Amino acid sequence: MMLPRSIPILSALLLLTAPAAAQISLTPPATTPSPAPEKPKAAKPPAPAKKKEAAPAPKPSPSPSAPPTATVIPAPPTDSSGVDLVYGAYQRGQYKTAFDLATARAQGGDPKAMTMLGQLYSGALGIKRDYAKAAEWYKRASDAGDRQAMLELAMLRIAGRGGPIDKGEAVKLLASASKLGEPKAAYNLALLYLDGQTLPQDVKRSAELLRQAADAGLPEAQYALATFYKEGTGVEKDIDKAVRLLQAATLADNVDAEVEYAIALFNGTGTPRNPPAAVALLRKAARQNSPIAQNRLARILITGMGAPVDKVEGFKWHLVAKTAGKGDPDLDAQLTELNPDDRAKAEAAAKKWLGTK
Repeated sequence: MMLPRSIPILSALLLLTAPAAAQISLTPPATTPSPAPEKPKAAKPPAPAKKKEAAPAPKPSPSPSAPPTATVIPAPPTDSSGVDLVYGAYQRGQYKTAFDLATARAQGGDPKAMTMLGQLYSGALGIKRDYAKAAEWYKRASDAGDRQAMLELAMLRIAGRGGPIDKGEAVKLLASASKLGEPKAAYNLALLYLDGQTLPQDVKRSAELLRQAADAGLPEAQYALATFYKEGTGVEKDIDKAVRLLQAATLADNVDAEVEYAIALFNGTGTPRNPPAAVALLRKAARQNSPIAQNRLARILITGMGAPVDKVEGFKWHLVAKTAGKGDPDLDAQLTELNPDDRAKAEAAAKKWLGTK
């Protein structure tokens, strides 16, 4: 039995809204590392006076025509172990403390603290949600060169939060953040080039941006680029590259990739055939509420091709997938032929999973 492919390319990709807490302002996310904020260089101390000199030379008075001295942003306050106190409070859920500490730092000109304030205002974390203030802090941080603030402000502009919808500004912000190495900005910009509404459709440019984000380890981009290689969209068709990208995204727990990689393993497409590994991945994705995984797993368990027959479990997943719009007429027909006891067990198991028992 060959399992069919699962997800059409466009429905898999058009996801323009960033998760509310997907980006943490003061340290990089675990799966998409960003460079840590640069610590300002401390001013060099004056050279020690040579022993032969009676006294150190007096400091020269600044010339009236000399350029103004650059403002030095103080280093983030840390505890004795060197942990950033603002980020530490954020990670512990102490949002009010994070807000107070970030406010003091933002007033001192720290762009990462400004981005944190934007995150707190946007996510209603420790303070009342205020998209206008979030946009204000993101704007100040992005003007100071913070790539994450650029991404966050772009998402607000696309959604029309904290101000009117401004896709033109959003595109500029995403482009700037992408150039600075922000993978989520490259990913979202790729989607805009693919969609062809905000920007002229350019699948090759979309593929380039997806590759940038995928190389940085963003699982959504790895999955999306895999579909490009499978279909030959913006790149030459290459099943082997597609499967390698699916495997990478699967290791990062991307559910869509888990389903596609499981199907590749089951069918032996671009990788050695491995039905047990495929079934294990389908089980994992089914438990993560992927209707496609639930449907494919149901087929396997009901037919026994790739795993021992378990019709009660198989029809349970069929009924669960059906409630999410993934009906299967063939399995419906087989369900009517199931003995009453097993059918009752499958229906009870499905209800229990759905929480409707």
